[in-house]
Amino acid sequence: MIKAIVGANWGDEGKGKITDMLSKDADIIVRFQGGSNAGHTIKNNYGKFALHMLPSGVFYDHTTSILGNGVALNIPYMLRELKELEEGGVPTPNILVSDRAQILMPYHILFDQYEEERLGGKAFGSTKSGIAPFYSDKYSKIGFQVQELFMSDEDLLEKVERVVLQKNILLKHLYNKPELNPNEVFATLKEYREMIEPYVCDISLYLDDALKEGKTILLEGQLGALKDPDHGIYPMVTSSSTLASYGAIGAGVPAYEIKEIMTVVKAYSSAVGGGAFVSEILDEHEAEELRKRGGDGGEYGATTGRPRRVGWFDAVATKYGCMIQGTTEVAFTVLDPLGYLDEIPVCVGYEIDGEITDRFPCTSKLEKAKPVLKKLPGWKCDITGIKEFDKLPVEAQNYVNEVEKLIGFPITYVSNGPGRDDIIKRAPLL
Repeated sequence: MIKAIVGANWGDEGKGKITDMLSKDADIIVRFQGGSNAGHTIKNNYGKFALHMLPSGVFYDHTTSILGNGVALNIPYMLRELKELEEGGVPTPNILVSDRAQILMPYHILFDQYEEERLGGKAFGSTKSGIAPFYSDKYSKIGFQVQELFMSDEDLLEKVERVVLQKNILLKHLYNKPELNPNEVFATLKEYREMIEPYVCDISLYLDDALKEGKTILLEGQLGALKDPDHGIYPMVTSSSTLASYGAIGAGVPAYEIKEIMTVVKAYSSAVGGGAFVSEILDEHEAEELRKRGGDGGEYGATTGRPRRVGWFDAVATKYGCMIQGTTEVAFTVLDPLGYLDEIPVCVGYEIDGEITDRFPCTSKLEKAKPVLKKLPGWKCDITGIKEFDKLPVEAQNYVNEVEKLIGFPITYVSNGPGRDDIIKRAPLL
């Protein structure tokens, strides 16, 4: 059985914690897209960790963690994370990497930096991790798959020279930057061959065998539905599909095997980077108050460290995100930081050109939208550590119930603290 764990919004919803929690009863966890450009922050018995490349199930010794063919594989970053886990006392996890995964090269990071620099005030707010250049090369068929590391040196060097010729034209004439040396790129790939060889596997075959054996598989997505390049706030999106449907492609499994889709939803909104954000808190003092209370240690990017944009819960965007993900159940996270508020605004609609709608529009209309807010009573206390839903203050219960009604999808888990065990199993009303 396969369950996908994905985000409803802009990312940063708390998918890492939910994956860590559900991995206790899973056999295999697969990252199916994205790279080291976004992080999953996890707090458990071993301490606090920010994972960027590895799946969030690496903390259990009974699981196998897989980097699927859909990821942007940053090999040195992956090995550095493994070392950090071991130094933190985590038992060495069982890691497999798809032989069809493509390799994120150092020059992808350079091209990402150069393009943001060239765009200036019209930049996309990239994390400059090389993701857009990586996926561009993948679909232009000039990337390097892991399996290509193991062809003859002669054939590999021939491809390197062909790719570098194309890259150097851009470096010289578009960016006015130093050109690549094909021998240095070739040497890097040979180093990567030695580094990754112990982990390489035919993942689609491995997962096919696992399904036949009745194993439980989790697919872990990165970012959220609104950052999907097709269905998100294009062009301020990521470069790989963030939807559960893509999990079948990015892991190499049949689509019909994905039986459950756990969509993670935050009790307020946050986002890193540019793009339309209708419910954003524009008063910086008010925004910083929520930002410093939010999450575990505040709303600052796990990858970049930069302050996240924050806003009130957006029912319009979340309902759309859950719909496009194919949600079967919702995990509702970081409810606890809202306990300081007397009243909690919720965005229940958008006003666009004088008309009010509760349907999420395309970007050109979204950029004109103004939030329609409804205020709900706050609970004015710390709810961390409460283990049963009916033991929460009635105002907190009502907040969750109202959100469930607004989005139209069943909320089965409520997270009320940063720790692995700060989670409440809830019987949905829908």
